[in-house]
Amino acid sequence: MNERRDATTGTAEPMAGGGRMDLATEAFLAHRNLLFTVAYEMLGSAADAEDALQETWLRWVKIDLGQVCDQRAFLIRIVTRRALDRLRVMKRRKEAYVGPWLPEPLLTAPDVAEDVELAESVSMALMLVLETLAPTERAVFVLREVFDVGYDEIAAAVGKAPATVRQIAHRARRHVEARRPREVVSPSQARAAVESFRRALDARDLQGLLDVLAPEVVLVSDGGGVKQAVPRPVTGARKVAHMIVSGLGKAQVALTSEPTVVNGNPALILRLNGEVDGVMAVRVEDARITGLYYVRNPRKLTRIASATPLTLK
Repeated sequence: MNERRDATTGTAEPMAGGGRMDLATEAFLAHRNLLFTVAYEMLGSAADAEDALQETWLRWVKIDLGQVCDQRAFLIRIVTRRALDRLRVMKRRKEAYVGPWLPEPLLTAPDVAEDVELAESVSMALMLVLETLAPTERAVFVLREVFDVGYDEIAAAVGKAPATVRQIAHRARRHVEARRPREVVSPSQARAAVESFRRALDARDLQGLLDVLAPEVVLVSDGGGVKQAVPRPVTGARKVAHMIVSGLGKAQVALTSEPTVVNGNPALILRLNGEVDGVMAVRVEDARITGLYYVRNPRKLTRIASATPLTLK
């Protein structure tokens, strides 16, 4: 018995007879992880990225492959258009979102953390910067700066003239550079800072928290209206540390933290009384924590049980 594969999930299913994957399925599966990464970096939502992939597949199977010179480029063009459509819909959805909105965290394999360029591109810190771009600006920035797609191909994907795309890329790059982390720290430096934070958190050690938090640290929490969360970002080491320690004291719960890798960077899975409460992604600069991003919305915690494969190629 042979196998066929669901092109959108990549899972194998038994198939009677002598059937084989057709060329369209084979090409789609070869680039599936790349297409998901493109869609996720544009959308910040794994669920919406998967929907964009499904729509890309439905469009792809109708294409005459004999007319396609570069399958990778053509597939990126399709998924970009589908993601752009969804990005515009999501913009309206976010306007009605309860409290701060954070990207959906993804458990990632060690190879993502080892790829500095990929890890930075999907980091919670940079994904939040991308949220400040207009949909077309975000698509152009992601395709050009992250995936090194040529201007002509980007123009075909976003429906703009190449000269216009160059201007958009320049504007988006300048906007992102002004807001992205000042430096990319090594994985070992990031792990050390997160471990110091974890020890202080578990011990409710106020001074320990103050030692590892940068003076300008920002705490953002996302409960989506389903779980309680801070209604707006909290800035300043002392405010953040006191909020954490006093909040845990009042709750009188057993908190445990588990080191993990989320979006290619060190993070913590927090459990209250043994149940997963949320994922805390961390931004580290100059060996101290400058950003804490706590996702508690249960709808955004479906991708922390198994690693999501991501790639730039």
